[in-house]
Amino acid sequence: MPGPVTLFKTFSKLMFLPLLTGLLLLPLTAKADATPACKHALTLHGEPKYPADFSHLEYVNPNAPKGGSLRQAALGTFDSLNPFIIQGTPATGLGNIYDTLTYHSSDEPFTEYVLLARCMRLDPQGRWIEFELRPEARFHDGQPVTAADVAYTFELLREKGRPFYRAYYADISDIQVLSPHRIRFELASNENRELPLIIGQVPILPRHFWQGRDFTRPTLEHSIGSGPYRVAEVDSGRRIVYQRVTDYWGADLPVNRGRNNIDRLVFDYYRDATVALEAFKAGRLDFRLENIARNWATGYTGPALSAGDILLESIPHQNSSGMQGFFFNTRREVFSDPRVRLALTQMFDYEWSNQQLFHNAYTRTLSYFSNSELASSGLPQGRELAKLEPFRDQLPAEVFEQEYSLPVTDGSGNLRPQTREALRLLREAGWQMDGRRLVNVQGQQLRFEILLHDSSFERVVLPWRQNLERIGIRMDVRVVDVTQYLNRLRQFDYDMVVSTLGQSLSPGNEQREYFHSEFAQSADGRNLSGISDPVVDALVEQLIAARDRETLVLTTRALDRVLLWGHYVIPHWHLNEYRIARRSNVQIPEVRPPYGLPVDAWWIE
Repeated sequence: MPGPVTLFKTFSKLMFLPLLTGLLLLPLTAKADATPACKHALTLHGEPKYPADFSHLEYVNPNAPKGGSLRQAALGTFDSLNPFIIQGTPATGLGNIYDTLTYHSSDEPFTEYVLLARCMRLDPQGRWIEFELRPEARFHDGQPVTAADVAYTFELLREKGRPFYRAYYADISDIQVLSPHRIRFELASNENRELPLIIGQVPILPRHFWQGRDFTRPTLEHSIGSGPYRVAEVDSGRRIVYQRVTDYWGADLPVNRGRNNIDRLVFDYYRDATVALEAFKAGRLDFRLENIARNWATGYTGPALSAGDILLESIPHQNSSGMQGFFFNTRREVFSDPRVRLALTQMFDYEWSNQQLFHNAYTRTLSYFSNSELASSGLPQGRELAKLEPFRDQLPAEVFEQEYSLPVTDGSGNLRPQTREALRLLREAGWQMDGRRLVNVQGQQLRFEILLHDSSFERVVLPWRQNLERIGIRMDVRVVDVTQYLNRLRQFDYDMVVSTLGQSLSPGNEQREYFHSEFAQSADGRNLSGISDPVVDALVEQLIAARDRETLVLTTRALDRVLLWGHYVIPHWHLNEYRIARRSNVQIPEVRPPYGLPVDAWWIE
């Protein structure tokens, strides 16, 4: 399956890869003057799996040997080691050099454990959260990690970082450094239940390093963090190497024991996924997360596989698969009418693609929250219906009267029923056939460009283009390098893109960035389709303020329905497993956690 696979939630937001986490909220009826306990873990629902005196996570090997190298492929190029700003293309793997206040476990859907923090204290009324830092925490140059560094990080990111940071952490009303190792975040509201926990997931930057440097410009200077790895080698656009910090301050923490075992993490850059696959088979790479069904079915052949030097494994997971698809840019006039968007959806033959291209490996995606209880289905009922009722006059009638579905073909390539429906919708939207061209009243042909950065997706797009040509629509396919692709996204200079919106099992603040009108015109946001709908805005805010799991699920389902019936995307497909290919000396613990693929728990034999 071409396109990104989202393993986690929050570092997707922060340009790295940790999961979104949760928070233990004390009853709101507790006495305001009671001093809350300083806890080792916070969870949104229930109790943490691991007690305060746990020794290590269950899905690691605490006795794993240290050493070796893990070589992986990255696609495209890079020109910066600063992933926090809008400028430049950051290198892959930079999250390895930073620690965060908390760490998320991959065997729980929503729990945070202390990392840089020694413990966490949450106000019973949800108005503030405090973190007590570990005095032994050190940056790579030996300087201590202090509360002043934490405060500086948040101020720097909100002032000069990606626009996302300002919106995402806007409800932090004040940051108070109470002592060298104690910091308090005052919250503007206790309605945003995930805000206290996502504060703990921000990579902490060294104030003494960044003061005096221009944080807003891309740089290849080796920055420092407090994490288990440091940057060792940089060949701009071609290769980056991270070296394990042998005297890493946090190596023996319960959350770290059995993790960060490999000495060198190597990312070699390739322009094309096919070339990267051949490099793996030739022994130049050690691990691949395979996203292309054809490769998985037929690509891993040769002497190395026959000799047992390459191992293939499918690892099931219970993560939401989110939404991968063709995203319309509704800022463009050509896609401003939902009937046009639905007509193009009719002409994409998923069944043919799944049979001919994907070896019937996938399931069609019918939700922005696929493979989870958050996905909508059937007709809205009960409390979910009650959430939608106030907006009935602003929504399509189908939201209340029809279960969302996509056209289904027999896979033969015969699209006659779908073609008739597409032409009907297009006529209603003001488009007519003029010879072999579909034109509007001004005689302009319906024409658009799909922007790609991965040439492997051309085999999916080109058959769809042929279907569109039959009804007079012209699709231009443009493949560009990653840098140009990102620049065009930031300028909204595209008609359609292929992308993925990853979702966790507990969606929250990131839904603003995905769907809220606030981000419809925000450069480097993730509102790819330019959605600007007051109903979507209202449901996003209700989702963020959900007071319990049931309300969160029902609100997410209601939001899902509204988004689906807006026809902002042509959904693709999903898979509820990770497909990994590795060399035989790359070892994986026996316990496979259900909510992530913790590569940092692997080791080299």
